[in-house]
Amino acid sequence: MKELTCIVCPNGCRLEVEEKDGEWIVSGNQCKRGEQFAIEEMTHPMRTICSTVRTVFPEAPVLPVRVSVEIPKERIFDVMQEINKVMVREICGTGDPVIKNVLGLGADVIVTSSILKEE
Repeated sequence: MKELTCIVCPNGCRLEVEEKDGEWIVSGNQCKRGEQFAIEEMTHPMRTICSTVRTVFPEAPVLPVRVSVEIPKERIFDVMQEINKVMVREICGTGDPVIKNVLGLGADVIVTSSILKEE
């Protein structure tokens, strides 16, 4: 049995998850979404990444970014290695990709601020 805290809604239900005869048994959830979260977390956990990339602009030496969709948990460090290689050399703003389809995962790394455009 594994214990999880559900992060789908503000309730933060304490879940217990167990596999029996190829079926996942979830208890402690107050809603159906908690059950779905627990099963996905046990079978294929996904995560989002928020980070920063370097820029050549002295007024904004780093720029906040995130992935456009969740990625497999086991690929976080691989994606972070790609993010750490980026050096932004052109003016960009919120929603602009700095890496398209990072590592073929179907997720772009996008800018989350228009700080470079606010001059």
